[in-house]
Amino acid sequence: MFRRLTIATAVSALLCPVASAYAQQNNELENIERVEITGSRIKGVDLEGSVPLTILDQQSIKQSGANTIYELLKDLSVLKGGTGTFSTSESGGTSTSTPAGQSAASLRGMGPSSTLTLINSRRVAPSSFAAGTENFVDINAIPLAAIERIEILATGASAVYGADAVAGVINYILKDDYNGAELNASFSDSTASHDESKKQINLLFGTQIGDSHLSVFADLYDRNAFKAADRDFSASPNLSSAYSYLPTLENSPNIYYYSSRDGNELPAPNCQSALVSTEYGEQICAYYGNQHDYLETPFESISTGFMFNSTLAGLDWHTDFFYSQTKSQAYSSPAPINQLNDSDGPYILEDALFIYDQADGSNPLLDKLYIDPFTTQSGREVYGFAFDARFNDSRTVEVDTKNFRLVSTLEGELNDWSWESGVTLSRSRSEQEAIAGVYNRYQFHAAITGELCSDGTLASFDGSALNCQTGQLLPFYNPFVQGDANNDAVLATTQARPTRDGKSTVYGWDANISGELFTFNDLPAYTSFGIEARKEELTDIPSANSQARADNDYLVDVFGFGSSLSGAKRTQYAAFAELNVSVTEQIELQLAGRYDHYDDFGSTFNPKIGVSYRPSDSLILRGSWSTSFRAPSLTQAGVKLRTTQSSFDCGTNQAVADLYCVGDGTKVSVNSLELGNPNLNAEESEALSIGLAWSPSIDTNLTIDYWHFDHEQVIDTNMTAVLDRAMTDASLRHCGLVPDGQQGISYEAQLCEVTDSSGLTIEQQGADLPQILDAYITVFEPREDEYYLPLYRDHVIPLENTGTQTLSGIDFKFDQRFNLAAGHLTVAFNGTHYLKFERNKPGSDALEKLVGSYQYPRNIVRTSLDWSMDNYYITLGANYTSSYEDDIEGLRGREIDELEDLNMLNSEGKRNVDSWLVWDLSAGIDLNDNFTLRARIDNVFDKEPPQVFGSRRGFDSINHNAFGQRITLSATYRF
Repeated sequence: MFRRLTIATAVSALLCPVASAYAQQNNELENIERVEITGSRIKGVDLEGSVPLTILDQQSIKQSGANTIYELLKDLSVLKGGTGTFSTSESGGTSTSTPAGQSAASLRGMGPSSTLTLINSRRVAPSSFAAGTENFVDINAIPLAAIERIEILATGASAVYGADAVAGVINYILKDDYNGAELNASFSDSTASHDESKKQINLLFGTQIGDSHLSVFADLYDRNAFKAADRDFSASPNLSSAYSYLPTLENSPNIYYYSSRDGNELPAPNCQSALVSTEYGEQICAYYGNQHDYLETPFESISTGFMFNSTLAGLDWHTDFFYSQTKSQAYSSPAPINQLNDSDGPYILEDALFIYDQADGSNPLLDKLYIDPFTTQSGREVYGFAFDARFNDSRTVEVDTKNFRLVSTLEGELNDWSWESGVTLSRSRSEQEAIAGVYNRYQFHAAITGELCSDGTLASFDGSALNCQTGQLLPFYNPFVQGDANNDAVLATTQARPTRDGKSTVYGWDANISGELFTFNDLPAYTSFGIEARKEELTDIPSANSQARADNDYLVDVFGFGSSLSGAKRTQYAAFAELNVSVTEQIELQLAGRYDHYDDFGSTFNPKIGVSYRPSDSLILRGSWSTSFRAPSLTQAGVKLRTTQSSFDCGTNQAVADLYCVGDGTKVSVNSLELGNPNLNAEESEALSIGLAWSPSIDTNLTIDYWHFDHEQVIDTNMTAVLDRAMTDASLRHCGLVPDGQQGISYEAQLCEVTDSSGLTIEQQGADLPQILDAYITVFEPREDEYYLPLYRDHVIPLENTGTQTLSGIDFKFDQRFNLAAGHLTVAFNGTHYLKFERNKPGSDALEKLVGSYQYPRNIVRTSLDWSMDNYYITLGANYTSSYEDDIEGLRGREIDELEDLNMLNSEGKRNVDSWLVWDLSAGIDLNDNFTLRARIDNVFDKEPPQVFGSRRGFDSINHNAFGQRITLSATYRF
């Protein structure tokens, strides 16, 4: 084991008016339970309203109809804006996708790694599979059945909790004092004709055992898949020009333009879909991704656990344990088929086109092609042509994740002081296997040249014949043949099933003590001191056939399926202190500070100052300032090599645009290798919050809060900046692959065949890159739309502290309850108005203003009207997301041309996504003391999401959803 000391600093925070009307029904201003509340470690101090805290209580959770934590949180305004909060709708089967079956919560859109997730105020092991390089806590692994309430503090909290609380904290409070037994069951499905149902059943049991209390829970959940093809608006592409040149094999390949005598892509005669016209006047067999898109993937989970409280020799002993297992699948579009070196246009034997021979022996398609010699893997020289295609099946992975968490604490009193000490062990382990759509590149290329043996080995060539050491030589695979079982069997021999195993573990120990330190003006001053030690370990190990390595020229053995190889561990010690001083009867001052030391990147100190002023019993004015930090994630520090895609933005750097984007301001994505960086600095942030809480009566509550974040040293890759640096630094320019141990940009090898006017190649210091581009165009005569320096593949890009972001906004909440003779009527209104969200553009000091841009709505609002009596309730609610700009800049030129032809763009070449307003209706009734029924209708009017051209899906799956009208029925039986 290990030792760590930590002095935990805390910021005063306590109950502000609760978001839910039902929570407020039980709010007695004169009798507030004095417990530890998220944002402060001081117990027993009434800090009501001192910080903006959102609380979802048990009644709110049940009335939401949610089956999972993500479903419960997804419409909260503090978790909207930007792409940080994600669900399984964004998961996929490749390393660039979010992990299969997992979801994350992101406060303020600042990213999931900037939101600290706690359970009973203690940490949880993050997922071993990162989202990109951001480690995050998978909220799908937290069993909703065990949650009593959720407390959300959406402001910096590192002075109390340490790393990751840059945007704030989400604290899940467990049910630890339940008495009785309760069985809950629910069923949910859309009213569409497809089965997208969700089923859940859970059991909760609690009892006294002498002076002890035991609560036990168990939960089962199952969800069916939801495909884009299940809705008319997402089944087909918004734009016919959003095609890919790579059709599926079952649709029939195209002839690659390089093998065509007229330089145009050609369709095969047996294309199964209508031919599509390209911007070059070609007729091709096209591919659109909608047919393979999953809007929600199949998912099932089982979880169980217990909470045990007891008294030992005057001490309170608390232990909680939960275990969850999730199983899910995720899908990405079928993998493109490339050459062995990953270039476009794989070559196949000319024999493949003999199936199109005419009765008279002629072959019009062959007559249109160049038939060129090429060398096979066995060393034979054969003749053939290049084609364009992708495989038939989606790249499909299955992930099995097991999580457990054990926390045990002791609490007691020392004179008038309260103390607590606890240990934490939390682990997340995931196993992934590709079960479909992944093929071995070497076996496939052997198959299309007739060199594959029946046992999957490659045949050797002795100068006259092909030989298999074991097995039999298979007939060559012909991708142009359709519906032939023997031909398909050869393809099946090339399928691969790469795996990935990850494990993430957190060990922790903490201790704190709190009580009255002194009096000031005859008023008590309370404090808390604490220490903490934590060890974190993470490994993410893919199978060898999905790793990119220098010894195999960074070529992954399988097509279109990269991986991340990571391994790191760290130890952290911390010490914290917190002070709450009543300066006068009306003014309270909260001070907190925390020192953290990490054995990898160093130390950091983060303070917080909070002030609250109560001019009357009904009004409180509050404000706080704090600094926070996010330590580089274990993945960011320890990733050995991650196959991914990097983007560079030519709109931010004209010199880069001239060399790589034909002068246009477009964004380009390329295959790259991402390197971890042990020298990364921690991300840093300053947070400011100013607001008020006004409660003129127990039935009226209003809160308004202004918040502001300055977030610096943000960790990411920055290929635009690397391209910019490469203009003057020849060590970053490489013809062919980047050598092992070096970094930089990989160019096509032929680029070194031309020089500038001084005779320098692109790899030599002082070379004039614009002159080299001109020479390349003159010598190699590429298409006009390819007048740029030709990039090769696998650019090696390190993670850097590359950017800053600044954001601010206003949160508002209002609820009014009317106590009528027939019942209670409550009107509630809350939301977030973004004032600013700016960040530097990659590779540039220029700031981009995100508020109102694609996926960054300015306003997110929730309103509800609730009628309740003693045994029933009815609630009508609405969620509103304001309009924002479509991502037109991210489209290709041909797509923009089509939008212009359709008159969809304004005079500035832009368009706005419509605002989104959807209504929900819920009701519940207690039939007796034991039995409760609930029903909920989401999207009452079955409204389709606004049309979005910047998304291949045709809508924004982050801010909107495609389900349409959805009905949830649930029942609770209490024993």
